[in-house]
Amino acid sequence: MRLRLFNEVPSYDFFRLRKLTMGLSMLAVVASLVAWLVMGLNFGIDFRGGTTIRTQAETAVDVGAYRDALAPLNLGDVSITEVFDPSFAEDEHVAMIRIQAQDGQESVNEATIASIEAALQGVEPTITFPLVESVGPKVSGELIQTAIIAVTASLAAILFYIWLRFEWQFSVGAVAALAHDVILTIGIFSLLQIRFELATIAALLTIIGYSINDTVVIFDRLRENLIKYKKTALTDLMNLTVNETLSRTIMTSGTTLLALIALLVLGGDVIRGFVFAITWGVIVGTYSSVYVAKNVVLMLGVKRDWSKPDNNQGNQFGNIDA
Repeated sequence: MRLRLFNEVPSYDFFRLRKLTMGLSMLAVVASLVAWLVMGLNFGIDFRGGTTIRTQAETAVDVGAYRDALAPLNLGDVSITEVFDPSFAEDEHVAMIRIQAQDGQESVNEATIASIEAALQGVEPTITFPLVESVGPKVSGELIQTAIIAVTASLAAILFYIWLRFEWQFSVGAVAALAHDVILTIGIFSLLQIRFELATIAALLTIIGYSINDTVVIFDRLRENLIKYKKTALTDLMNLTVNETLSRTIMTSGTTLLALIALLVLGGDVIRGFVFAITWGVIVGTYSSVYVAKNVVLMLGVKRDWSKPDNNQGNQFGNIDA
């Protein structure tokens, strides 16, 4: 027995307020860019530089107790994660502590390291620091540059793929929707000053993959309907397509959000930024697949007869509702 949200294909008019939704999307993109430029991003240790300390103790790591012990030292951004490895002995409990670069210094000095060790020994007397490493601002700058290249390259690759798979109008619509999702995610991180780390870049790439998957599913059904209904207005065809794939979109996004919300609430501080980025991305990605990508394709127009080769007589464009 198949699970269905609708007994028959719904008939919602998703394009009745397309000018309003497109205007709101453009306004949100501009506001996100302004927030990014004015407020900037709250870069984490990965991008600002800092010091990584590997700790080892005979008892289990208590991340909360470690964080409380370091709070009075006013070290700024501190990230604490427990390290699991099957090769560890039963009395070998390891954690990684990352501390941002202090003002006027590329790394945490020896006096600060000693105060950190003393504070943690008050929680766990057997704790030791077998490894202390520092990341300078030069390496951090290279990470920012590499992250920008990674996101840009992924968008360019998707543009090329959609162009080959469908038509150039579809590729422009898809990349416009993806750029919308990425910019809005960066904007919300800037507005709320959520820590922006390498994990956030991974979340952005995940958002791009998730969003393009939903967009391609709808585009594929739209191409089928363009062949099947050659005289139907393009706006009506797009409405039909979105309604036909609506059940799949709701179930996919809904089940994904259930897992993400659980991680957001129960996952802890270490992965909260990463999970928040993906949660926000799923929401705006689902929205953009319907209201951004399709609006762009609607404005550009598409070829109506996919069975004929492109020539001067073969390109037929549907009437576009102004």
